[in-house]
Amino acid sequence: MAEKRDYYEVLGVNRDASPDEVKKAYRRMARTLHPDVNRDDPHAEERFKELGEAYDVLSDAQKRAGYDRYGHAAVNGMGAAGGQDFAGYGFGDLFETFFGGTAQMSRPDPRGADMRYDLEITLEEAAFGTEKVIHVPHQGVCETCQGRGTAEGHPVPCPACAGTGQRRQSTTNFFGLHMTSVTPCDRCGATGEIIPHPCKVCGGQGRKSVVDELQATIPPGANTGSRLRFRAKGHAGLRGAQAGDLLVVIHVRPHDIFERRGDDLFAQVRLPFATAALGGRLTVPTLQGEEVIDVPPGTQHGHLFRLRGFGMPEWQGPRHGDLYIAVALDVPTDLTPRQRELLHEFAVERGDDVERKPKGLFQKMKETVEDVMEDYRDKSREAFGG
Repeated sequence: MAEKRDYYEVLGVNRDASPDEVKKAYRRMARTLHPDVNRDDPHAEERFKELGEAYDVLSDAQKRAGYDRYGHAAVNGMGAAGGQDFAGYGFGDLFETFFGGTAQMSRPDPRGADMRYDLEITLEEAAFGTEKVIHVPHQGVCETCQGRGTAEGHPVPCPACAGTGQRRQSTTNFFGLHMTSVTPCDRCGATGEIIPHPCKVCGGQGRKSVVDELQATIPPGANTGSRLRFRAKGHAGLRGAQAGDLLVVIHVRPHDIFERRGDDLFAQVRLPFATAALGGRLTVPTLQGEEVIDVPPGTQHGHLFRLRGFGMPEWQGPRHGDLYIAVALDVPTDLTPRQRELLHEFAVERGDDVERKPKGLFQKMKETVEDVMEDYRDKSREAFGG
């Protein structure tokens, strides 16, 4: 008797392949190795049965665990009995395989479904990390029946499908081809089991609606889209099966001052035009508090100042981003007369084209007196003849 090949080698997958990868590999190879496609190959049926045997073991978590530990000795006799039945896999099943179906229907996965929880936090909480208490409504284990789903006794194999969870019907078509159709068993819901005395609280499901309180520890550097996974905190499995996972997705609220771009932060600060021209010091905001930066003379509008390490921390990493401060010149609108006069003199000295300097009260009174005196002199010359 020829030595059996390794089932992972038969399917062409790694030993850590996920159930979904195992299924995809089986579908891909079933399309290639099916005897109806290889009619001239005398070994086609043998290879296809080997493929079905490998898939039957590796697609079943319990069988796979035994195979990983003890090899073929752990599943001796299982593969042939539980593998693909070539006689019941005709042209109709091949059509399903080519167009996305499978040669044999699998039972519903009893594992609980994964869940998603969206959590909103502030930018400060994202920068320094935070603890959040969340309340998660989900399907939890029924405490009355301890997840078994039965009030008394144990589940028994479904008599309608003999515990397989599926019903097969074979027919021969007009061309003489043997066709087998496989449908989920409607008696047991494709589980292969029925419960004679279901739990009155959960109706035999082994789970019911509950709300769990969990503490989520969010490390520094979280960003919108960052995820935290809580193992086995999702929906409970069917009749005591493993629970799914809870995925907490982070959303960081927009900030009034800072704009985040990756791990860097950007902010805009108003800079007095005198400080921009003469140089000086400017107080700027950071997530850690206020900082004072030196402004060189002649700083222009829109200039970026870089504060290294004042940005966001890297998500679960050692480095920090930077903070960029863009300055916007602050032009005053409430100048005093003296300030306007000084600024006007400055502009004239530079040769700038500015509006004429407004007249002060004393200058206006002086010009009025001069106009009155000039008018008086004119009238006196007319009265005395010159």
